[in-house]
Amino acid sequence: MRSILVFLLLLAVRASARLFFRLREDWMPTKPREMADDTRIVAILNHTSLYEPLIAGYASTKLLWRFARHGVLPVAEKTMKRPVGIFFRFLVRHTVTVTRQRDATWEEVLSKIDNRALVIILPEGRMKRRTGFDSKGREMTVRAGIADILEALPDGRILTVYSGGLHHIQAPGELLARPFRPIFCRFEMIDIANFKRELAARYPDVPFRMAVVRDLTERRDTYCPTELQPPPIPADD
Repeated sequence: MRSILVFLLLLAVRASARLFFRLREDWMPTKPREMADDTRIVAILNHTSLYEPLIAGYASTKLLWRFARHGVLPVAEKTMKRPVGIFFRFLVRHTVTVTRQRDATWEEVLSKIDNRALVIILPEGRMKRRTGFDSKGREMTVRAGIADILEALPDGRILTVYSGGLHHIQAPGELLARPFRPIFCRFEMIDIANFKRELAARYPDVPFRMAVVRDLTERRDTYCPTELQPPPIPADD
């Protein structure tokens, strides 16, 4: 029953995103026939707003059903204590409240990762303010938690979402969204096994966790579009 309720909520979020916002997308290199096939992680880079569930507007029905049946979503304790926490609690099959530390709450996230799990994660772990920094004035960096998830998964794919940001729709501290604005996301499917091999070759003397942080930070800074206009994709060397 819970899976059906979650699925209906996700369908409603997707319908709202498509009705009230202008979704624009770009795929590197091309869009797959089905984005849900063999996807084990959905990683959203450039975390700017609690309205990022609107990104569900891009999702296929099959992907939403997998969220409803097998989704694992770590959500910050601070967010879950707000009224919006009720919404996040029913956004996927398993919502886990975390403290942003590598403690028992994070171990609970990892314990939910079985051979069917689909993990949704925002690797930066906190939201970027309009200043370009987090709420404490620190630079936005990718945190190493996603490396723990990758270590638990021998294969599958990462659906990487390079978000253009949603400050023009709703910034931290604001209550309501501004409808009929564009949302731009760039997408890339990354094979997990190949990704691990490439990291080992590229960073032979760097611990795996730090190599993941470096790679995803570089991808974020290279491929995330702006809020209103996507940048050109850099040519390969």
